[in-house]
Amino acid sequence: MSGLICERCGTRVEAGAAAAYRCPCGGLYDIEPDLDPRDASRLRQRFNERRCSAQAPESSGVWRYRELVLPETRSDEIVTQDEGHTRLLAAPRLAEYVGIEQLYVKHEGDNPTGSFKDRGMTVAVTAARRAGARQLACASTGNTAASLAAYAALAGIPAVLFVPAEGVALGKLAQALAYGARVLKLRGDFDAAMRLVEQAAAALGLSLVNSINPYRIEGQKTILWETLDQLGRTPDWFIAPAGNLGNTAAFGKAIREWRALGLLDRAPRLAAVQAAGAAPFAAAFERGFDRLEPVSAQTVATAIKIGNPVSYARAVRALRETEGVALAVTDAEILAAKAAVDQAGIGAEPASCAALAGARALRRRGLIEPQATIVCLLTGNLLKDPETNLAYAEGRLEGAPAPRASPVLEPTLEAVRGCLERAT
Repeated sequence: MSGLICERCGTRVEAGAAAAYRCPCGGLYDIEPDLDPRDASRLRQRFNERRCSAQAPESSGVWRYRELVLPETRSDEIVTQDEGHTRLLAAPRLAEYVGIEQLYVKHEGDNPTGSFKDRGMTVAVTAARRAGARQLACASTGNTAASLAAYAALAGIPAVLFVPAEGVALGKLAQALAYGARVLKLRGDFDAAMRLVEQAAAALGLSLVNSINPYRIEGQKTILWETLDQLGRTPDWFIAPAGNLGNTAAFGKAIREWRALGLLDRAPRLAAVQAAGAAPFAAAFERGFDRLEPVSAQTVATAIKIGNPVSYARAVRALRETEGVALAVTDAEILAAKAAVDQAGIGAEPASCAALAGARALRRRGLIEPQATIVCLLTGNLLKDPETNLAYAEGRLEGAPAPRASPVLEPTLEAVRGCLERAT
């Protein structure tokens, strides 16, 4: 790594010199890698050799790409739980749902804590421990909290989690508490928690590991690289849910770096899909990215319930460089897509399914051709949000189908027969 560069003013500093991860001008720092196309064949060989490794950290789907993630780190310094190498599934039933011929889902719910956050967290916590961090912190709607709690426990570093007092899915909160982190419930939404954790990091010496931290982006960009390796070709579209926009920024960076090395001949078009009640990025896209206007976020998809995304500028660059798009879908569309994902036997939390809802919307608009190959990113495990799963099945959410009853029966064959006959 050659250092950090401010996304806004271009100021360069040494890696590790920006504990707050913001330039004095207010812009975020990005890690600026030292890329040489002459290294491409050597790197490709190393990546391929590690693909089937059974030895940590090379067995990790993140650290397999370590030369382009955190190259100066020794193996014994890496905090890893063998994250990554998640499933890429051909999904013909979901392709039919969207109205195209080939659709794949990349399921990041396979990660150790059940979401894509583990990819960024392994790098951020590794970098923090190397820098001597004494306490780690994040703001979260749930998944980041669960991931940080797990990786902090693995590293032996205390963690403090700033979460909204209302609206955090029970599955995620339970994870964070089980791993032993200190959870602070705040009156306010994620954006209020994010503001406070930045202040606390600066004033109290906490090491912040939200996606404002550039090392998080370094881990998350491996999602796209791994997908390309698994697919064996470049898809026409790579579609992902969008909240704080860390993934959108990471995917743009992943494409930029592989193209600079000559490892990628063309870029997939990126699509960032937001919930209609939390869609400041999509709104800015429709205005030509003239400005970001924060909103008071409201959506059933709690993982993307963010009204003032911190990675806005980096995500704008990613879409511009890939001829990408941003769009908003309604909660009803997200839940309908979730039903399709779940009933295909794949399963995902609601926010994940914004990607599929977005793919369907883009197909209906004519932006995706029927012969296109697309990959939809599923960001979290089905069991992350059990309350929403039950509310949808029981018909308690807007747009939900007729309730699916779960009757309590006498333990007799006659009771079962009668129940099944009534259902038909």
